[in-house]
Amino acid sequence: MYNDCILTSEQAELSIRRIAYQIYEDNTKEDKVIIAGVMTNGNQVAKSIAKILRSISDLEVIDCQIQVDKKNPHAEIQTSIDQSVYKNCSVIIVDDVLNTGSTLIYAVRHFLEVPLTQCKVAVLINRNHKKFPIKADYKGISLSTSLTRTRGDCV
Repeated sequence: MYNDCILTSEQAELSIRRIAYQIYEDNTKEDKVIIAGVMTNGNQVAKSIAKILRSISDLEVIDCQIQVDKKNPHAEIQTSIDQSVYKNCSVIIVDDVLNTGSTLIYAVRHFLEVPLTQCKVAVLINRNHKKFPIKADYKGISLSTSLTRTRGDCV
C-alpha cells in the first residue's frame, strides 16, 4: 500500500535535531530560551526540540504551549506560562507546518506584547503558500505542492 509522504519518521527526527542545533547556535549568548509550541502538532515538535536542546546545551529551556483558535485566530491566544516568564527572553515559536501563516502570525503578535530579546519561528514543513508576511527562521523542509508516494512510516 502506498501513502502520501512528505517526511519519513527518520527524516523528521534528523530535521528536528538540525533545527535544535541551529536554535542553540543562535542563542549561545542567552541564559534561557522559551520553546513555544502551537497546540497540538506544533507542541509535539516543540517538545522534541526542547529535549534535544537540553541534551546539547546548558541553556535553561522552558516549554510553553500556545493555544490558537485556528477557526477564529482573532480570539485571545492562551499560553501555558505567564508573560513575566518570557519577558526579555528569546522565544522560538514552533509549529509542524507553515502553510498560509495565519496561525503563526497571531502567535507572534501575542508574544510581542512584551519586550523580547528575539522572536523566531521554527517549522518542520514550510509549504510556501503564505498569505501573511511571516517566515520560518528554522525549517525542516520547504515544499510547494507535490507529495511523494512511498511505502512506510511517514509524516
